Amino acid sequence: MTTESDSFPRRHARTQRFTLGAPRAFTVAPDASRVAFLRSGSGTDRANSLWVMDLPEGAERLAADPGTLLGGTAEELSAEERARRERSREGGAGIVGYATDSALELASFALSGRLFTAELRAGTARELRVPGPVIDPRPSPDGTHIAYVAQGALRVVGAEGEGDRALAEPEPADGPGRVTYGLAEFVAAEEVGRSRGFWWAPDGRRLLVARVDDTPVERWWIADPAHPEREPRNVAYPAAGTANADVRLFVLGLDGERTEVAWDRSRYPYLARVHWSAAGAPLLLVQARDQRSQLFLAVDPDTGATRMVHADEDPSWLELFAGVPCWSPSGQLVRIADEGGARVLTVGERPLTSAQLHVRAVLDVGADDVLISASAGAEAQEPEIGQVHVYRVNELGLERVSQDPGVHSAVRAGAVTVLMSATPDTPGLRVQVLHDGKPAATVRSYAENPGFSPRVTLTQGGARRIPCAVLMPRDYHGDTPLPVLMDPYGGPHGQRVVAAHNAHLTSQWFADQGFAVVVADGRGTPGHSPAWEKAVRDELAAVVLQDQVDALQSLAGEFPLDLGRVAIRGWSFGGYLAALAVLRRPDVFHAAVVGAPVTDLRLYDTHYQERYLGLPGEQPEVYRRNSLIDDAGLVGPAEPHRPMMIIHGLADDNVVVAHSLRLSSALLAAGRPHEVLPLSGVTHMTPQETVAENLLRLQLDFLRRSLPPQGN
Repeated sequence: MTTESDSFPRRHARTQRFTLGAPRAFTVAPDASRVAFLRSGSGTDRANSLWVMDLPEGAERLAADPGTLLGGTAEELSAEERARRERSREGGAGIVGYATDSALELASFALSGRLFTAELRAGTARELRVPGPVIDPRPSPDGTHIAYVAQGALRVVGAEGEGDRALAEPEPADGPGRVTYGLAEFVAAEEVGRSRGFWWAPDGRRLLVARVDDTPVERWWIADPAHPEREPRNVAYPAAGTANADVRLFVLGLDGERTEVAWDRSRYPYLARVHWSAAGAPLLLVQARDQRSQLFLAVDPDTGATRMVHADEDPSWLELFAGVPCWSPSGQLVRIADEGGARVLTVGERPLTSAQLHVRAVLDVGADDVLISASAGAEAQEPEIGQVHVYRVNELGLERVSQDPGVHSAVRAGAVTVLMSATPDTPGLRVQVLHDGKPAATVRSYAENPGFSPRVTLTQGGARRIPCAVLMPRDYHGDTPLPVLMDPYGGPHGQRVVAAHNAHLTSQWFADQGFAVVVADGRGTPGHSPAWEKAVRDELAAVVLQDQVDALQSLAGEFPLDLGRVAIRGWSFGGYLAALAVLRRPDVFHAAVVGAPVTDLRLYDTHYQERYLGLPGEQPEVYRRNSLIDDAGLVGPAEPHRPMMIIHGLADDNVVVAHSLRLSSALLAAGRPHEVLPLSGVTHMTPQETVAENLLRLQLDFLRRSLPPQGN
């Protein structure tokens, strides 16, 4: 018998979805001697330590333990560090990030706003006494200095702790904002995929440093109603159609040199990517506000002048990718492009892949090949639903590195590749170290075993062959139709239908409560084709909702689904989609759990919302028809009314609680049944153990209460 203490909701919350104790954040030494990584001590331990695996033996040793370094005191985070972790969805503790020199001899990291270094060969760690709180410390490539951010200043200190000084101090702002150096602004960290604000030169004598002035950005206030004695928190939030932070870039020398990098910032305000390697000049990717044009720029670090290396345009938008742009060792531009209806890898001016592959990221660029992650493309012979593989690509062709069905990624340097694999039949993540493509060692995982495997079928639904996962109760062996729970994310940058075991655990728990659970990745979700992703341009609501309906109705012909009892649940974009479903299609959906939804799309951030819908001032009707509410009230049919449970963290600074409050007010004005569950002190991540556990139970209770009885 399952007890309360070992129930799935309790274990799911306590283990942070069975991720604690799993190794992550790998770095490989170029001489193939070591691999560094992070891992906590058990499947319930949140505090990560820094580890080293010595090769070729494969022996693991502890390089830095946060408990020892902090003397057993509790970790304290600055407001800036908490914000950084929220942007990266980091729920762990201890050493959550580190950086190394180019030889993987020296690592640096921050704990409680203090600067620490670890000598990875010797296995010793110590604190460097510097001004704090320290953010994002990074050694120079030669390991002689460490740059870091403290109080908005970009500072540098010798690796032995000597000569600490500021290379750029924060400046007085012309208004309520601030001017900082070395930090990523909100949209860069939240939407652009750029979490850094400074980059070392290969020779370690200079840095490229972002200067961010957030004075133009609107000020919002995040209050804690459970603690009225506390002042509301002031945040700079660039809502769609409003001003972004002003971002500039400087070359700062250790000798005090300061040179501004020049490009047309009025036309290309987004600094999306920065790359500086020994293979070429510093390389920038800058985007226009509408994200339909972008430039690849080479920088002269002596003068700050830039020259265009390549330009891209797209009538919908230009996607950003991990690992590119960069230079190959021979000095050719490496990028990922949407060309000829496919997403391809291009080196120089030559595409090296075809529509057989849908390229997702560049993992490493070597002298003889490029390591990429990719899905099966539109012209692939087999659909390989939910799979992502690692490939070696060069002018002679391609070779698949990962073999088993699943979701794979990799980190590589020289002859050593760390291959991370999540497969459908095996819990957790398997990490193999390969030397010259052959297995050399396995990195241990301390993550807990969930104790069961999902009963999942990966399939396709509807005329558009929508990728779907269908989960039935593990003890179900009949043909009596079951009530349906649609469990999507369903939008950009969120793929839920994946060939991986742990990805379907929560859906399986709901299925075991008596539901047939359906997860559908309709148009707009990643991993299919450029046209699939960009079909949502200006029609976000109609397209994503129609694909959920089509998937549901087509699967009813293959699985025992009771279409008279259909619920839907989701968080963030999935919450938006869940509310959209019962408001626009109450003939199909009968109840919804709506978590942290974006309801008025004008209240979400610039880079995300304008990518899909343009500027609200230029296309107000587009925003109106894609929002759940507008100034006149709810957008959707008046009847029938379907019950809704709306859940929102009051401390959420990404999707602020105003979204749910405005939705509730509109529902109340329309006389529609709904309930609101406010989560005090909870952000968009909901990392708190008791909150995460009880949210599952409360959702289940609502669904059981709200769906029509069988046969109605």
